[in-house]
Amino acid sequence: MDLIDALRSTGAVRDFLPEPVDDEVVHRLLDTARFAPNGGNRQAWRAIVVRDPARKAALRDLYLPGWYEYLAQSAAGLVPWAPVTDREAEERAIGGAPALGEVAAAGPGGFAEHLDDVPALILVLADLRKLATVDRDLDHYTLVGGASVYPFVWSVLLAARAEGLAGVMTTMVVRREAEVRAAFGIPDHLTVAALVALGRPVRQPSRLTRQPVEEFTTVDSFDGPTLRGPG
Repeated sequence: MDLIDALRSTGAVRDFLPEPVDDEVVHRLLDTARFAPNGGNRQAWRAIVVRDPARKAALRDLYLPGWYEYLAQSAAGLVPWAPVTDREAEERAIGGAPALGEVAAAGPGGFAEHLDDVPALILVLADLRKLATVDRDLDHYTLVGGASVYPFVWSVLLAARAEGLAGVMTTMVVRREAEVRAAFGIPDHLTVAALVALGRPVRQPSRLTRQPVEEFTTVDSFDGPTLRGPG
């Protein structure tokens, strides 16, 4: 499909048909994604394709506690785990997570509760020996380290779009990274960057809703004039 169309219609999809995504297809996606831009061409990513039902169930069980904490914070009007937030309000909200889990357990469940049923799961790791994290010694939270890994993940999702598939990148399992490391034999010099869920979508997005450029772009300074488009 046209590149611009793909860029404007590749959204986060969590609802899949029960069709398998075989290793040949996953290999094609990764074979394309490996050309993603990255610092120094060090290609700091590693990928684990999770097929074993027991391991998929383990990922689900590690995913759910963080997911209910996320929902509890959202319900309280908070952006979950925002670096700048009301930490006391966050703690109070998280206290309600177990109750949300009990409600979810009594119902049919959604993406999180059925994570082990997703046709294809890819655990993406980052090699900390290969990341030029120029922010490493700063005294505040930044985003630099992922710049050489997340373009790879995005390329997986774009390649999936071209195959008629869809998916989502989630970082929720990072909340239980120690357990993920143990379950998958991940050495200390690697960190968990994301879990990618892929499958044939129940509905393929065609139009996404996003803020216009004018809402987030200025010229020359943060309080500079808005960048305007044609017309």
